[in-house]
Amino acid sequence: MNNLRTKRLTAVDRDLAGMLFAMMANVFEEEYETLSDSYLERLLGRADFWAIAGFIGADVVGGLTAHILPMTRTERAELFIFDIAVRKDQQRRGVGGQLMKALIECAAAVGIHDVFVAADNDDLHALDFYRALGGVAAPVTLFTFSSREGRVKDPKSVGAC
Repeated sequence: MNNLRTKRLTAVDRDLAGMLFAMMANVFEEEYETLSDSYLERLLGRADFWAIAGFIGADVVGGLTAHILPMTRTERAELFIFDIAVRKDQQRRGVGGQLMKALIECAAAVGIHDVFVAADNDDLHALDFYRALGGVAAPVTLFTFSSREGRVKDPKSVGAC
């Protein structure tokens, strides 16, 4: 097993967050724009945004981001995992599982007992990973909308923001 250490990042950890987010973009093979210190401080200072980094020594080898979603049918919240990534040279060594365990423990400590994540149906690696951790798949279809791509229709009946 590895000697992974996890840490929930706060506003003072903006340099670590910058390294984590750049690593995640690299794993996902996405473009990454360097985030300003003030943006990182604001993001990490939000109580409803969580970033957990995984370290071996001083190296960031994995991490995840999650968002607290307050419910409207009960006075509680759920935690939505937005991204989880492990550096390619550290994959399949238990890093992802340890990150998930750390997140679930942190969530439980603040009274959040439901954690969920979306996974593309064609991402078999992710599906296998979540099932191996005990996750239960829910049959849902996720729709995305992007005003940048002109896919949002003009709803005549919706009021102004």
